[in-house]
Amino acid sequence: MNRILILIINSILLVSCINTGQGNKKDKKGTDMSMDSTKQYGYNRDFLKKHTDIIELKKDKSAIVLIPEWQGRVMTSTAEGDQGFSFGWINRELISSGKILPHINAFGGEERLWLGPEGGQFSIFFSKGSSFTYNDWQTPTYLDTAPFDIVNLTDSSALFAFDIETENYSGTPLKFRLEREVSLLPENKLTELIGIDVRGLNSVAYRSDNKIINKGENEWHKETGLLSIWMLGMFNPSPAVVVVIPFKAGDKDIMGPPVNDNYFGKIPDDRLKVADNHIFFRADGKSRGKIGIPPLRATGTMGSFDSENNILTILICKLPEGKAEYVNSSWEIQENPFSGDALNSYNDGPLEDGTQMGPFYELETSSPAAALKPGESLCHTQYTIHLTGDLKELDRVLRKVLGVSLEEIKGAF
Repeated sequence: MNRILILIINSILLVSCINTGQGNKKDKKGTDMSMDSTKQYGYNRDFLKKHTDIIELKKDKSAIVLIPEWQGRVMTSTAEGDQGFSFGWINRELISSGKILPHINAFGGEERLWLGPEGGQFSIFFSKGSSFTYNDWQTPTYLDTAPFDIVNLTDSSALFAFDIETENYSGTPLKFRLEREVSLLPENKLTELIGIDVRGLNSVAYRSDNKIINKGENEWHKETGLLSIWMLGMFNPSPAVVVVIPFKAGDKDIMGPPVNDNYFGKIPDDRLKVADNHIFFRADGKSRGKIGIPPLRATGTMGSFDSENNILTILICKLPEGKAEYVNSSWEIQENPFSGDALNSYNDGPLEDGTQMGPFYELETSSPAAALKPGESLCHTQYTIHLTGDLKELDRVLRKVLGVSLEEIKGAF
């Protein structure tokens, strides 16, 4: 009897050990990005298809997904086909719920059209007489849930548009049209853009031309409020993502500080570093913080490198030389409503109550304030590039485009 009992116990222990070993293998596999289907482009494209209409622009293994219902935003992209990494952060929980939330519906997306200012006396997110608090803050429907019209669609581009009538916090009436065209770039155009051959690397690159047109009868003046085009990109973080932003050298009293980190409180040195005309910002999705680059400091180029997954992301926008008036989005009546930043990066993290929307990190670019006469327009053009592949080749591109080496990025923190 004792011998039988011992055999039963040994059998149970053996099964337990086998099951534990299998569980460890699954856990290990689940933390490998290449094996996690939720990180793959094909999985996310098919997920989005189930919940909304999509437009896919595709060339060989490069592809992007656009959503007309959400202002023609680029939700995600790939440089390696369906099995490749899905670069854009997607709020699958909100999308699959089918709910429409108050204040904002953060569906995600790696490149979306936004407008400034968010706060201040010329805000379009606060109605006249309201307080600058979260309860009174409201994302305009045309930046949130209103679908844009598809004006033109080809194999490589899509043009969207929407007409708006609104007023700002000061009561100034605004009538304007938004147009947004997204074009998938062939490899030769990418090489031409960044000045270095990317053959041998996996790549996806696209251009967006974002235009605001004054459709009203009155000229837009600083005294009554100006708008700006503001592009936001939400990307997937990892413990090893570092944002890199080169900046122009010069007198602080004339050009402003190299970096503004006063958005949500000062960022500690183990997350933000300034060295040799470059800003390094940790983007691991674990600590909430935001930085901005003043317009006279901005080169129009920024990027990030994820050394865990070997992903290089580059943003390039054409900023007009010498323009210093960018809208200020601070939630208060402002002394200087046109002292905003031209480039921004945000790292998501837990709020005080422990909740978190993401995790994700953001790369953002803005146009100058748009002082437009009736019929005039302002266009803000942005290029988004993702590269994966051989580390030596990625290092070569990093040195050329962002002016830093792979070794410098890995050693920044």
